[in-house]
Amino acid sequence: MIHALLRPAAFVACLLPAVAHAADDPYLWLEDVMGEKALKWVEERNALSLKELMGKPDYQPIHDKLLSIYNSKERIPGITKIGEHFYNLWRDEQHARGLWRRTTMAEYKKAEPAWETVLDLDAVAKEEGENWVWHGANCLEPKGRYCLISLSRGGADADVVREFDTVTKQFVKTGFTLPESKGEARWIDHNTLFVARDFGEGSMTDSGYPRLVKLWKRGQPLAEAKTLFEGVRTDLALSASKDFTPGFERELVTRSITFYTSEQFLRDRHGNLIKLEKPDDATAMPFRDQILIKLRSDWDVNGQIYPQGALIAMDFNRFLKGERQFSILFEPHTRKSLDGLIATRSALLINELDNVKNRVYELKRHRGKWQRRAVALPAFGAIGLAPVDPDRSDDYFITLTDFTTPTTLLMGTVGSDQRTPLKHMPAFYDAKGIKVTQEEATSKDGTKVPYFLVMHEDTKLDGKSPTILYGYGGFEVSLKPAYAANVGASWLNKGGVYVLANIRGGGEFGSGWHQAALKENRQRAYDDFIAIAEDLVARKVTSPEHLGIMGGSNGGLLVGAVMVQRPDLFKAVVCQVPLLDMLRYNKLLAGASWMGEYGNPEDPKDWEYISKYSPYQNVKAGVKYPRTLFTTSTRDDRVHPGHARKMVAHMTEQGHDVLYWENTEGGHGGAANTAQQAKMWALTFTFLLNELK
Repeated sequence: MIHALLRPAAFVACLLPAVAHAADDPYLWLEDVMGEKALKWVEERNALSLKELMGKPDYQPIHDKLLSIYNSKERIPGITKIGEHFYNLWRDEQHARGLWRRTTMAEYKKAEPAWETVLDLDAVAKEEGENWVWHGANCLEPKGRYCLISLSRGGADADVVREFDTVTKQFVKTGFTLPESKGEARWIDHNTLFVARDFGEGSMTDSGYPRLVKLWKRGQPLAEAKTLFEGVRTDLALSASKDFTPGFERELVTRSITFYTSEQFLRDRHGNLIKLEKPDDATAMPFRDQILIKLRSDWDVNGQIYPQGALIAMDFNRFLKGERQFSILFEPHTRKSLDGLIATRSALLINELDNVKNRVYELKRHRGKWQRRAVALPAFGAIGLAPVDPDRSDDYFITLTDFTTPTTLLMGTVGSDQRTPLKHMPAFYDAKGIKVTQEEATSKDGTKVPYFLVMHEDTKLDGKSPTILYGYGGFEVSLKPAYAANVGASWLNKGGVYVLANIRGGGEFGSGWHQAALKENRQRAYDDFIAIAEDLVARKVTSPEHLGIMGGSNGGLLVGAVMVQRPDLFKAVVCQVPLLDMLRYNKLLAGASWMGEYGNPEDPKDWEYISKYSPYQNVKAGVKYPRTLFTTSTRDDRVHPGHARKMVAHMTEQGHDVLYWENTEGGHGGAANTAQQAKMWALTFTFLLNELK
């Protein structure tokens, strides 16, 4: 790939087919995110879509129901332990931007806990005249008094960072403050930070992330911060952090070369960086006296092959000395992958995904050996784990959920199968009679591809049921059963069928399942999705006249590509915050960071296969496409809104009937608060109900 990047641009351009010339694109002006002409176009398209969809009788009841769900005080408040308190960010109708608040565990266990407000983000936004969106707090361990609070304007990935005192409940006037940028800041001690941000010209990668990590001292001008490590322009990003585990404090610097490859360094007490010798596509992490390594490909070392997808461990100091005798903590199989890993004071908890169902077990060290204990949890849809206080406690949080069961939050303890119930989400829709089955479709190359089918048990298999097929299929992301109140209330309770696709490109069956659809094999993900759609038709669950597809981000690319390839198979498409122009995706915002997933369109060999599925280049006049609703956000600084804008302009010029809605806030999530969430999903389900009835 590097040789192609070094070729003169004119030489590369002459090798590309005529359709691939960006200069031939009449809609480049829509890439000017805040341009007057572009925003006027957005305003006009929004007005047309809102007039139609908000005028439908379905819209207002759906909107009001969803808003009541998103603002419900019966939702489970997620908590994080900071110092001696448990913190939560809460949004509702009165607090659109959020209350950062805290309580004790004794209070949290009560039906109605007493909360202490620490920061009212709505009040701060009003006072400062800013539309702040909460991006999180990084607090200095172990007491957690001082926190680096990240605030985004309108929901963008870029944010400002300001030091906050949780005792005085005030921003520290002379504290650490960083201007708006993508990147991060992490504590080393009270007077020192790791900072990876935009330091000016040349300090960011082609992907728009930090190329430098610096050491910044309190009271020092940011411009004088000491450069600790410097990557190259073509890297994805640099970052640094400190592990505060008592007795095992370590500082790590990570150079992310691509989305899937990295170099990691241990910073010793003299400030020297020691490279951790591991495969570039593996991830290393410390756990007390051990080093854990998650493999994305087979590793042949010292005569032993450790398999792709395995989690292996050994003594950290011996590893640094060059020894390579690992214990295998998790070994994948054809339909089993590592879904998650958490650490408590004395144990690791492995969360594996077996045929897209979670199973949990504990691992503890005893006399130099790892001992395994299965954790007795229900054979449920999806299980989530989080440590309560990994440095001082063996307690951990457990969430249980599936398509029809509201989420339950419990507390468990290593070594015990006793559970303490903490919270239970109420039912936001009537799931009586809703059944869930796991089915399989056969893809074009013979691969068996699973999917979840959610519908009422009385649904007639006559091909007339309105059906939503949802997919993602990228970046090793696993789609698992989960309670989606918006889908239940707005779709299932109205007689609709919902289908969740576990296609290649995802992580449901580990790195191999993901890598099977990388780059030149991308079409396999689209073939899998098409196969599931065809299977639904063959089973007479639905028919092309009643089948809609939906996906966001990489999933937006998925439904865009499939729409263009098989317009006969679908009646409606919802394409959210999508990638669509795959000729220019690597030049737009964070796009260059995804070349490890899709390839480099500037390399003629890569463009040869990318050009075959890129929706923007393949949509044609004279073809009857399913009606499509494209949604995006002006403040999305990850996937450029120009993708959706240009696709809509292009298809409109070709004579196709499409709808478009661009939220002026919201970032890559599409919505910045509960009101925007309700509007976005009400528009979406109103569109689908009316197209698929």
